[in-house]
This record gives sequence, structure tokens and C-alpha cells, in this order.
Amino acid sequence: MVLGEARTSSDAIFGLLSFLHSAFSILHYSDGITFVGLPPMARSNSLKSYVAMRLLLAPVMLWLITSVVFLLMRSTPGDPVDLLLGPRAPQAAKEALREQLGLNKPLMGQYADYLGALFLKLDLGKSLASGDAVWKTIGDYFPATVELTLFSLAIALLVGVFVGTFSASRPNTVWDTSGRLFGIVTYAIPLFWFGMLLQLVFSVALGWFPLGTRFPTTLATPELVTGLYTIDSLLKGNLEQFFMALYYLILPAASLGLLMSGIFERIVRVNLKQTMQADYVEAARARGISESRILWNHAFRNTLIPVVTILGLTLASMLGGAILTEVTFSWPGLGNRLYLAIAQRDYPMVQGITVFFAAIVALASIAIDIVNAYIDPRIRY
Repeated sequence: MVLGEARTSSDAIFGLLSFLHSAFSILHYSDGITFVGLPPMARSNSLKSYVAMRLLLAPVMLWLITSVVFLLMRSTPGDPVDLLLGPRAPQAAKEALREQLGLNKPLMGQYADYLGALFLKLDLGKSLASGDAVWKTIGDYFPATVELTLFSLAIALLVGVFVGTFSASRPNTVWDTSGRLFGIVTYAIPLFWFGMLLQLVFSVALGWFPLGTRFPTTLATPELVTGLYTIDSLLKGNLEQFFMALYYLILPAASLGLLMSGIFERIVRVNLKQTMQADYVEAARARGISESRILWNHAFRNTLIPVVTILGLTLASMLGGAILTEVTFSWPGLGNRLYLAIAQRDYPMVQGITVFFAAIVALASIAIDIVNAYIDPRIRY
């Protein structure tokens, strides 16, 4: 029952992260900032104004996310004090713990205390369960999530761009239909089900990969520099640790990356098919340029521009998928820690990790829009 409620709450929280990026995208397009005809100085000033506006709006969006998560956690069934002391603990002990944790205050008082600590001191609070500072927990667990997300994103980009390009370059064939089907299937398959399927096939049946965890307990972990085992082992020149870390990373990264690749496949396939019918492509054909040169030298680079645009939304989806992937594969990342905190009704931990993730999505959204303004000649702010 608790795990079911935790999954529902986690889905709602990461739905909020996706909403955060969508809200920024709506602001982006509603502004209508496409100053193609403006002189360079005007475009430069417009870009600065646009970035400043987005940076000013970021705290507002984070406040909305924080407020919704605060209310969401307190509206879910269950009492964190009961989980900490047990339902049969004396009532006096429960009341003493509530007073110690500040849970005996009115809801608006708790809300004001939390917002004051967050925005004035950048204090995310301490865990109700362990007493550890939330910032310390983020520092301990986030590198594992970064490593999983980066490798998953690399797989998603490579597979999605390859399948989308291959199918779009062969229109009205079985390969084109297969590419369309690939995008639909990867979008529809539940992430946790796909992860368990990979475990059953490649871990249980074939025995090729471990069921989960990040590194074997029988071996010493890499000496931490960045917190990313693959990078740290390479920095120390330990190839054995590098290949072992990569070995344990393959299955969870493939689980998340393959399903996320459908996003890139659809974008690349649709845009490449449209680009191959553009006037400048027809002009290149009329000059006798081969189809392969037209594809790679003219159409392909323009097709990649929308891929950069959706990276922010994909990041939000990656963070949302990381929680299920980490739980499925017992990956010791921040998503797994968030799932545990939701099950424990650990309010400060859930709120702190969510705000941290939301800040990443907001900053990534702004950064990607700025990059897109420079690489897309049609958008000069």
C-alpha cells in the first residue's frame, strides 16, 4: 500500500517537472521573439532581455513547484511520526517528536518556515528519517543519477537519430513503416515493465548482466573525484574498475535510453522527410548532387536543430524515468532515494530533492533556448 502511494506521488512529482519545462516553452513561444529582421545590436539587446526575463521567471516557477509538492506530500495518507516510531508508540512520545520536527505547527506556519529557509538561506532542511542534511544526501546520491542519465541520453541520441535518419531516407518503404512503429512502441511501453523484461532476459535467463546495483560489493569502488564511477576510474587509470562500472551500467542505461530514443526518432524522421522535400534540396538534385551528399551535407544538419530544442523536455523525461529505472535496478541514485523518502513520508527530503530537480530542468531549459538561438539561423533574438 505504501509503495503504491509512493509510486503515485512520484509520478505526480515528476509530472510537475515536465510541466515546468512545458511552462517555459509556452513562455518562449508566446513571447514571439524571432527578431530575424532586426539589426545585430537590436537582436543582441533582445536576447539579453529575453534571458533576463527567463531568469526572473525561474524563481516563480520553482515557487509554484515547491508549493504544489508541499501540499501534495501533506495530502497523501500516512503520518511520518507513525512511520518513525511505529503506530503503537505512546502518544506522548509522538507529540514530543512532532514538536521536535515542527509538525505540530499549523500548515501555513510550516509552509512559511520552509519557504523562508529555502529562498533566504537556500536551506533544504534535514531528513525526518535519518537527520542528515538534504544537501548532503543530494551530494551523495546525485552523481549516480548523473551517470545513469548521461549514458541513457547518449544511447537515446545515437539510437533515435540513427533509426530516424535511416527510416526517413527510405520513404514509403518497410523501413519507413518500421521507424514509425519504433517511435510508437517506445513511447507506449511502460518503463518499469521494460526494465524488468530486460532483467528477465539478459540477467535471469542468459546471465549476461547483473540484476542491479551500481558496482559489485566484493570489489573496491573507484576513488571518488567526480562521483561518476566510469570517469573516476579512467582518471585513476584503473581500466578494470572502468569496465566493471560500465558492465553494471549497460542494462539500466539501455532500459531508459532505448525508450527515450523514440522521442528523437520521431523528431528526426519527421523533420528529415520534410527537409528532403524543401526547395533547396530539389535545387541540389537538379544540379546532379548525389542523394547521399544531399542527405548528409544539406538536410541532416538542419534536421538536428529541433533535436537540440527538445533536449530540455527530454531531460525532464529522463529525470522522471530515472526514478523507476533506479528502483527497478536498485541503482543508488537520487531518484531511488526520492522514492524511499516518499514511502517514509520524509517531507523535507522529498521537497528538497524535487526543488533540486526542478531547478536543473529550469536552468537546462534556459540554456538550451540560448544555444538554440545561436545555432538556428531562423531564430536571432
